Amino acid sequence: MDRLTKLETEGYHPKTANLDLMSITEIVRLMNEDDVKIPQAIAKVLPEIERAIEAVIIAIKNGGRLFYVGAGTSGRIGLLDAVECPPTFSTSSELVQAVLAGGLDAVVVAVEGAEDNEALGQEALQHRVLQAKDIVIGIAASGRTPFVKGALVYAQQIGAKTVSLTSNPQSMISRYADIAIEVMTGPEILTGSTRLKAATAHKQILNMITTTTMIKLGKVYKNLMVDVHASNVKLRERAKKIVCDATGVSYQEAESVLTQTDYKVKLAIIMLLMETTYEEAERLLAQSEGHVRTAMELKNRK
Repeated sequence: MDRLTKLETEGYHPKTANLDLMSITEIVRLMNEDDVKIPQAIAKVLPEIERAIEAVIIAIKNGGRLFYVGAGTSGRIGLLDAVECPPTFSTSSELVQAVLAGGLDAVVVAVEGAEDNEALGQEALQHRVLQAKDIVIGIAASGRTPFVKGALVYAQQIGAKTVSLTSNPQSMISRYADIAIEVMTGPEILTGSTRLKAATAHKQILNMITTTTMIKLGKVYKNLMVDVHASNVKLRERAKKIVCDATGVSYQEAESVLTQTDYKVKLAIIMLLMETTYEEAERLLAQSEGHVRTAMELKNRK
């Protein structure tokens, strides 16, 4: 208990001693005022975030996978980011995975005691057949969750790259991380409730990690998500708009070319901008490792 009370995330917020007596207006204003500290805290760890992104890119280029490991809120945040990658970037569901203490049942119902077992963290990664070419990001606001520690220790043992994401300085899990991201968001207005500022900061950092990684892997052209998986009506309409924005063609022409490419947006863009065939667009993309600009440069060199 003494170790817990010394954590910054468990500290007593100086402005909320009478939180239960405040009006709704006072509470929401105070929460909004407190949340301003989040981007300020993230700004201080941008170099560490950059290093983590570089490590993720290297891992994926070498055939590795990204694993988020966490318990409770931290695990759910990892899951939120992981499940958004396939529809946004057409990645395999295997590429970015969330490993939660207590398994997927813990998404909706807390699995008591699961986060307190280091061995379960190791077993969870063994079950996913973790390899040295993979990268593991352990998420814990406190920085002391045994499940996360067990996962990071095992990852290091087999040679996988490790990253810690916490909201306390010199945290325990950071000892087992090649890159430590310690974003200091300070005491919560509701003492110890790290689903507030700490969790929001962590979600923003995970957004940075996967979005920037996918940009550098060629899944973005200009600021357009050109690897969107058009699996429903909304996303097919988005694909058409992306093609229109990227090429300047009409809605009808975008729809026509996308039909030919089975709604593969990058192929449609190259076919239209380079006035080329499906086959050549596919070859150019393969040669450019999926980067639209590079594919067009290859075409222009001919």
